Amino acid sequence: MLSYSDIQAAATRLRDHVLHTPCVASQTLSDIVGAQVFLKFENLQFTASFKERGACNRLQLLTEQEKARGVIAMSAGNHAQGLAYHAQRMGVRAVIVMPRFTPGVKVERTRGFGAEVVLHGDTLEAARQHAYQLAQEQNLIFVHPFDDEAVAAGQGTLAMEMLAEQPDLDTLVVAIGGGGLIAGIATAAKALKPGMRVVGVQTERFPSMLNAVHGSHLPMGTSTIAEGIAVATAGQITQQVVRERVDELLLVDEGDIEQAVLMLLEIEKTLVEGAGAVGLAALIRHRDKFKGQKVGLVLSGGNIDPLLLAAIIERGMARSGRLARIRVSARDIPGVLAKITATVAEAGANIEEVHHQRAFTMLAAQNVEIDFVLQTRNTQHIEQVLKALRDAGMEAMRV
Repeated sequence: MLSYSDIQAAATRLRDHVLHTPCVASQTLSDIVGAQVFLKFENLQFTASFKERGACNRLQLLTEQEKARGVIAMSAGNHAQGLAYHAQRMGVRAVIVMPRFTPGVKVERTRGFGAEVVLHGDTLEAARQHAYQLAQEQNLIFVHPFDDEAVAAGQGTLAMEMLAEQPDLDTLVVAIGGGGLIAGIATAAKALKPGMRVVGVQTERFPSMLNAVHGSHLPMGTSTIAEGIAVATAGQITQQVVRERVDELLLVDEGDIEQAVLMLLEIEKTLVEGAGAVGLAALIRHRDKFKGQKVGLVLSGGNIDPLLLAAIIERGMARSGRLARIRVSARDIPGVLAKITATVAEAGANIEEVHHQRAFTMLAAQNVEIDFVLQTRNTQHIEQVLKALRDAGMEAMRV
């Protein structure tokens, strides 16, 4: 089984090859969740993910003959970028097989690091099988994204850094996809501080490790905004480590993850992808399990599709009442739209969109129905805007 000495050796190999990222307290997040929160900013790595650690460690263990053959991997993005970047630095050919759903930003960045990208299949499993086939056909070394002791050892080095910087941590909360990250972290943490609690987090749509460890049969989904941990089958090597060294496994839903991404963006001014935010999502959803503790969270990656980020921001604004859709019904006479917009402006809201509806409505023919998307301060402000419109003699409701 993966040992602490493996992680120590990896730390020596990785010195001067990956960034020693900061691990600092967040007072605002601590106040919100009721625990002392410390953030490990792995999204600051050159390829914006912890995956560099495991990929670089595995590459440095290749023989000269194996380097000459080249490497291949399957990945939804972060392992791909980490492997491609360090392979390029070492002059090793890298072929990456990615599922077709992989965000474009990850595909282009992987190509930018000199890798040959092959898009194949709609799932990680389909991509994996194709990668095995190509490895055999082209005599390439397969580098697994998580089910490899050298990869897991590389990932575990970040736990050594966290405990060196914040030795009083009680609990580490770690995202789980296939389990490489948490296997490395749990091994290092339990060796350095045996009483430390290690908690793993998966999405409700991909509870593969929880099913494997607990023998449960929770249904698997088809997609998640945390695509970096959308792994249908837990690793065999990592599964064994999780069973023995991880104290608890928790699940979070899509709304929790969206909220966590937005909180990190607004409060910490840091960009984190869905998979990188599940630790904070667990603190939000299961806060009673962490109350009063000193908790370390790994912000494991920052590679998020810009369109997905835009959708998360917009949905978050709608949930918090800073974006609202209202419908106003009034007599269809000249000046009515001007009256409505003036009333909205006087109430302090800003109009983002207007849809003037005449034909597709059940109102009387002489009436008009107008939908507005408004920028507002909060839910109470929305009610103030609606009241102002009603006081002005119009029917108004939130849609």
